[in-house]
Amino acid sequence: MKTALVLFADGSEELEAVTIVNILRRAGITVTLAGLSAGALRGSRGVTIVPDTTLDAVLHDSFDMIVLPGGQPGTRHLQADARVLKLVQQMVGLGRYVAAICAAPSVLASAGLLDGKRATCFPTCLDNFPDVDLQTTAIVEDGKIITSRGPGTAMDFALILVERLAGYAKRNEVEAGLVR
Repeated sequence: MKTALVLFADGSEELEAVTIVNILRRAGITVTLAGLSAGALRGSRGVTIVPDTTLDAVLHDSFDMIVLPGGQPGTRHLQADARVLKLVQQMVGLGRYVAAICAAPSVLASAGLLDGKRATCFPTCLDNFPDVDLQTTAIVEDGKIITSRGPGTAMDFALILVERLAGYAKRNEVEAGLVR
């Protein structure tokens, strides 16, 4: 069974995080929602989220994919966390999927993972990273790095993640169940 780690910090975009977790779980993917710290965390829109566990508790576990939701100040918290930067670098080094949406592609850029790569993000979030080949499409894939623009693209982003981990047929099955 495929596995995914979704990180959540105080101030992360809850719409993105919950959509990603929900869609991946509908596909039968084992998803772990890990908080940067223990206990309930407040999202960027004031919704309280209680992660399954902490990043420290799963830091040495193996996952097929790691996903970073955006939102502020959540993205800044992810970007400032050395564990997160090291983990996304390790995932790329292992040839695993790394995905980020909204402002979170800036975390990947800070980790040096987007130099010379195509990526997208919430407008202006990658402006300080001139080596990124910035695109304006909703979702951009460059190898096993997948980025997306923001809350409005979260469902399509999550469905692409399902497709990459579980295949096109599973993506179609999940999407049909959403009655889009």
